[in-house]
Amino acid sequence: MTIQYFEDTDTLYITLKSGEVAETRDLDENTLVEFDAKGNLVSITIEHARERAELPDFSFQRVAAARAPA
Repeated sequence: MTIQYFEDTDTLYITLKSGEVAETRDLDENTLVEFDAKGNLVSITIEHARERAELPDFSFQRVAAARAPA
């Protein structure tokens, strides 16, 4: 997964998986989601990102999977 922020256009682009985009859907006038040919989510584009997301407070945390009891 990659997250890119383009300051000049105030656009946040989140790539969830690599692959060719087969379909783009508008969630609203400032949010696009893109899918591959199998319907898997490939990416999300958010316009006017600074007013719609807390970009300065962005953090990433990987949480380990819980183990089933033995």
